[in-house]
Amino acid sequence: MDRKRHELRNALTGYLFISPWLTGFLCFMVVPIIVSLYISFTRYDLLGAPVWTGLENFRRLFLLDTRYRKSIGITFLYVVTAVPLRLIFALFIAMILCQKRRLIGFYRLIYYLPSIIGGSVAIAIVWKMFFGSGGPINIIAAWVGIKGPISLIGNPRTALGTIIALYVWQFGSSMLIFLAGLKNIPESFYEAAIVDGAGSLVKFFRITLPLLSPVILFNLVMQTIHGFLMFTQAWIITQGGPMDSTLVYVVYMFLRAFKFYDMGSASAMAWVLLSIVSFFTMIIFATSRRWVYYEAKEGR
Repeated sequence: MDRKRHELRNALTGYLFISPWLTGFLCFMVVPIIVSLYISFTRYDLLGAPVWTGLENFRRLFLLDTRYRKSIGITFLYVVTAVPLRLIFALFIAMILCQKRRLIGFYRLIYYLPSIIGGSVAIAIVWKMFFGSGGPINIIAAWVGIKGPISLIGNPRTALGTIIALYVWQFGSSMLIFLAGLKNIPESFYEAAIVDGAGSLVKFFRITLPLLSPVILFNLVMQTIHGFLMFTQAWIITQGGPMDSTLVYVVYMFLRAFKFYDMGSASAMAWVLLSIVSFFTMIIFATSRRWVYYEAKEGR
């Protein structure tokens, strides 16, 4: 009996210590999620009471809203372009910084800086100025003899590319994870490959990529989720324009909620986005069995 009381006292003490976090989690995570699910089935403009409409919000989004379908296409284009480029660039830089050279720690810091400040509003504004009609691009164009103002963010053909370039530029976090994975690969593997006469490409595809595949899986999942949730850069730089060429999913969801005051459709979009991200995450994990190498599992 005393033992049970002691265990109960310990459990209550533990819950008491985590109660601030638990209260915040329930109030700011669980409750809003439940409320959002309810609002997705209603017509709600933030001014009156929600009116139950069933699946009407989803029907309008999929069948009647052409901008919604366009935002899905732009988001998929952004993800399938930006995420691979970011991972490839991060792996390339990580392999360079994995070498033992002087001031290598300083170089790692310099390459990581964009990820520290890159997601801020200030950097988005700088990026907007850089690729705008009055930015350095025009100075460079004038040097090479191109006349007239050039605005890459004002051109529907190039606006999305500037946002992708900003996303790729923020490769520091992925680079550090790749760098940690590269350092865990035993040097003896490379030494044995050199003795067998293997070249750089053979070592990369036969040693580096297989042993780095768990890290690649982690980075791929995290960056895919992050890509679907991209908002700050597109909103600050272009606000979805020009001509909706950068109208990514979350930007349009923000417009539905706080410009058109259609919280029902915005909540429905949020749950559709959750389903899309979950679906692609499950696909990545399902296919990972064919290309991810786990040394401990293979050794059994």
